[in-house]
Amino acid sequence: MHEVRLQIRWRDMDAYGHVNNAVYLTYLEEARDAWVQRVLGPVSEDTWHFVLARVAIDYRRELKQEDREVLVRCRLDSIGRSSIRTREEIRTLDGTLSAEAASVIVPRDPDTGRSRPLTEAERAALERELLEG
Repeated sequence: MHEVRLQIRWRDMDAYGHVNNAVYLTYLEEARDAWVQRVLGPVSEDTWHFVLARVAIDYRRELKQEDREVLVRCRLDSIGRSSIRTREEIRTLDGTLSAEAASVIVPRDPDTGRSRPLTEAERAALERELLEG
């Protein structure tokens, strides 16, 4: 599992005084991207490229400016032939669950822009993550 601590910014707020629902997706993306880079290496011209194919989110508790920071966690859920499923969550610093999410990440060929199967090296790194996770 990978965890990042993120500050709730004033710009994250909406007219109702809580974090806008779309910002939750940004928080999840920051944690997911950091997790991918930790497990599979940094995204560059000669390393892993991926796209988010699906995300489903359940909002459990609103976030407010007074919460100040959140803990966002991402972990590997399962490995497919050409996709990775993750589980993610956003919690307040006192541990209160604010949102749960499930995502599907697809590796892509940077030359064609199309999805591709996981390589043996990628699969091995992901399988190690499953064992440790």
